[in-house]
Amino acid sequence: MKLIANDKSFLFSSTEIPDIFFTEYLPETKSEFVKVYFYILFLSKYNTEIKINDLSKTLSLDFPTVQDAIKYWEKQGLLIKNPTGYALANLQEIELNKLYNPKISLAPETIEKNAENQYRAKVMDSINSQFFSGTMSPSWYADIDLWFEKYGFDEQVMLALFNYAYDNRALHRNYIQTVADAWYKENIKTFNDLDLYFERREKINILKKNIAKKLNLSRNLTAYDEEYILKWHETYHYNLNIIEIALKKSATKNTISFEYIDKLLSDWHEKGLTTISDVNTYLDSLKTKDKKTKQIKQIALEYTQSTFDNWDALYDN
Repeated sequence: MKLIANDKSFLFSSTEIPDIFFTEYLPETKSEFVKVYFYILFLSKYNTEIKINDLSKTLSLDFPTVQDAIKYWEKQGLLIKNPTGYALANLQEIELNKLYNPKISLAPETIEKNAENQYRAKVMDSINSQFFSGTMSPSWYADIDLWFEKYGFDEQVMLALFNYAYDNRALHRNYIQTVADAWYKENIKTFNDLDLYFERREKINILKKNIAKKLNLSRNLTAYDEEYILKWHETYHYNLNIIEIALKKSATKNTISFEYIDKLLSDWHEKGLTTISDVNTYLDSLKTKDKKTKQIKQIALEYTQSTFDNWDALYDN
């Protein structure tokens, strides 16, 4: 690999990285990808040609990781492919275009109106100071403003959204957007809605842990298992006491089956059984019915056996 130095020696030269990189790209990018970008940025100052295999060896990264990194930065628009290789985009120009290109889903007059909203302005300032140490890039303001309009969140919910992402160490747009979508589907608008949602989720989480403990599961619950539990709690309104009756009945099987447990609980729900007393009374009636059925079968068997004995006696005579 041949490098032609510029007019400064390596000792006195430096590679500049715009601050916008640290606010817009660094938080949500894999460390290996950042490593590749920094080295490409460094090499871009020199008249040089380097292959992916060279990058792999120099950076001590496997070949597929370097390939994925280059594809990632292409997708982000920081690397621009041309017939002879790659060129690096200007980060400031990218962010400037984001700010001044109108967003289709949000009219300019709406943005202007929201910018004048003192409550939202205070929330944005709080987000900036609490989660970005006062270095939140301008594009975040437009995104937050858009989310206010798209989801209809109040100011406290928007602040809670960023706090949730921060607590989960995922303070980047894709994660925040995903959580916001989930909250929106739960009809969350106000902080009271959010509080009730978290309270409901906490009950579900406790129920899941108790069910896994009762069944002595050595594996984690699957997404399908959790769907069953959500149905039992949210749709059937069954608490652990009723669910535990079904768990005990499933314990007699060779393998634990959530499908079998669900059939029991669904049957009880269809029959309108809502309390432990209702369920126990129903199960007792099944036992009584089963006992009578066995008695009838026994009487029939004895009668049949008696008839055969009489025929045998007839032939003996």
